[in-house]
Amino acid sequence: MPLVDTIAELPGVDALPPGKVRERYIVDDVLVLVASDRVSAYDVVLPTRIPDKGAVLTAMSDFWFGLLDVPNHRITCDPARFPLALAPVAEALHGRTMVCRPADPLPVECVVRGYLAGSAWVDYQATGGVCDIRLSDGLTESARLPVPIFTPATKAVTGHDENISFAEMVGIVGAELAAWLRDTSLTLYLQAAEHARSRGILLADTKFEFGLIDGSPVLIDEACTPDSSRFWSADEYQPGQAQHSYDKQFVRDWLDDSAWNRTPPGPELPSDVGPRTRPRDVQAYETLTGRSFDDWIA
Repeated sequence: MPLVDTIAELPGVDALPPGKVRERYIVDDVLVLVASDRVSAYDVVLPTRIPDKGAVLTAMSDFWFGLLDVPNHRITCDPARFPLALAPVAEALHGRTMVCRPADPLPVECVVRGYLAGSAWVDYQATGGVCDIRLSDGLTESARLPVPIFTPATKAVTGHDENISFAEMVGIVGAELAAWLRDTSLTLYLQAAEHARSRGILLADTKFEFGLIDGSPVLIDEACTPDSSRFWSADEYQPGQAQHSYDKQFVRDWLDDSAWNRTPPGPELPSDVGPRTRPRDVQAYETLTGRSFDDWIA
């Protein structure tokens, strides 16, 4: 029986609708997030699994939740502290599970970009800016921006997320909260980027998600993972071209070269893509944290 079905049948466990890559449960009034090995690209979950991907996402988020200076929803990733109802599957959950305080997710994604890459580069070529932010003329692909920019997006349950202006974000969450989310996201990006740079990695951009606990905003979901960020090697960085990434850009690049039209269902990845993606994920974790991935999953 699949692990997700086993968990859902345990007494005292209530299954919530799954996310793109995470299963979610309520146990003893806490939220249990179990990261799968599913990979999502262009907001479509692909049928191929990436070995140990869920453990890398959990380990990376656990590290950043401990480092970043903001309240967050994490309680523990230690199986010894999991709710007793999960004891029958604690061994299988080890390494890919985070117990959290439940929060009411905000319906926006807080994207911060320090470099001109991905959809931001496409937008810049077409409009000279990103979202409603005008940028200097003559910038090249992967160029470092003079200052990081905040480019929020809608948080789609199905389909594609869409970039929105800050004014549109104000209309969704209100002026005071929108300003806090923008300022906090920029501060967190600078803190994470400084740490990453000290480890030889450039944090090109990243996405934060927030929720409300007792009316106060906290960081939720994940933080600066290969799924939510672009990581580049500082030594290999060359503006004016696409960069070799630690993140799932390798998967996106293969998809871009395929005939797929970015609508469900996604295609199966070639047999060599998963094995080639895993080492980059693990390398990113070990380089950024100074910790052993083998120790995390042991």
